[in-house]
Amino acid sequence: MKIVQINAVYNIGSTGRTVAEMNNAFVQFGHESYVVYSQTDTAIDDNSYHIGNLFDLKLHGLCSRISGKQGYFSFCSTKKMLKFLDEIKPDIVMLRNLHGNYINLPMLLQYLAEKDIATIVVLHDFWLITGNCVHYIGANCDKWQSCCGGCPDINNGNPSWFFDRTKQMHKNKIKLFNAIPKLAFVGVSDWVADEAKKSPVCKNALVKRIYNWIDLEIFKKKNTDALKEQLGIKNKFTVIGVASNWASSKGLDGFIKLAKEKKEYVFVLVGKLSDTSSLPENVITPGVVDSTEMLADYYNVADTFLSLSKAETFGKAIAEAMACGTPVVCHNETACPEIVGEKCGYAVDTDDLDSVLAALNKIYENGKDYYSQSCLSRAKSNFDKTILIDEYVKLCSQLLGEK
Repeated sequence: MKIVQINAVYNIGSTGRTVAEMNNAFVQFGHESYVVYSQTDTAIDDNSYHIGNLFDLKLHGLCSRISGKQGYFSFCSTKKMLKFLDEIKPDIVMLRNLHGNYINLPMLLQYLAEKDIATIVVLHDFWLITGNCVHYIGANCDKWQSCCGGCPDINNGNPSWFFDRTKQMHKNKIKLFNAIPKLAFVGVSDWVADEAKKSPVCKNALVKRIYNWIDLEIFKKKNTDALKEQLGIKNKFTVIGVASNWASSKGLDGFIKLAKEKKEYVFVLVGKLSDTSSLPENVITPGVVDSTEMLADYYNVADTFLSLSKAETFGKAIAEAMACGTPVVCHNETACPEIVGEKCGYAVDTDDLDSVLAALNKIYENGKDYYSQSCLSRAKSNFDKTILIDEYVKLCSQLLGEK
């Protein structure tokens, strides 16, 4: 099979790593694999296409904010990219994050429909099935289940300065996606797949769940005494949180409150944090950790992983921590409790820091080893890369009508 993945980034962040890993796996399985991307931090082979440039990216973003329409610009760069698709004649096109100011969505979807190319849409978030929302949970909105408009979250995600075009964009997505003859939507959790089935965008499509995967060769239990010594946390109960960019939506305020409340615990915040001056002394901020091997070390250092995010379609950091034998405390909503499962930690009510603290204290009392084997077993059973990529291969064959 000839398979093309289209994503905003390559080898950057969780979706970028997923694209890179899938690309490599497809090649190992004997398929022709290509990647279309807007941004990357690494050199990749000839089986790739870099769409647009920095000027186009900036211009698209400006036009989007002025017009209120995301994914309706980048005409020339999208036209050139479609010529690339014409040259390679893909059997399958896999759409991931397209809301990065780099592609003209109507042009792409019309092309896929006219060429009758089997299309898989991977829902890392909800932008492709809503008028414009990446996540609608914070706004408590269900208009996307019928017809968007009057968006309560118009200034977040892909903000509009002047106009609310969500009704028009939602109608366009319903029309354009339903015109693609061979179409599947993949939810990266049961929760996402069940939500997608409520959307008119998906009404004529196959919808199924395939979990995001974890590289179990990297994320595994190992000795990290040297890192504990380096951080000065040996024999201290350690709580870790990971975010690409720390903000209130990722629970930063909650981490700070917990650190002030529980001064005998150490809190490690991995990721970009713009202001560290007002953090309590028991908060360690190693910054962005680009190396997956080093990230696995940090998961192993911790006694528990804490997620205070209010909207997760999967929660890859949760699964990575579990693959390292580290139990999890998370909010009891969206995909988080599904990923954690049983005996691997605790899911507590959102914004209930007393319950969070009680869960942390329980893990402290029981000890990390009480949970580790359940975490390792669940990660191996549910998030193995080879098994999950094979599920994508089977889905591709199903769309193509192959036995």
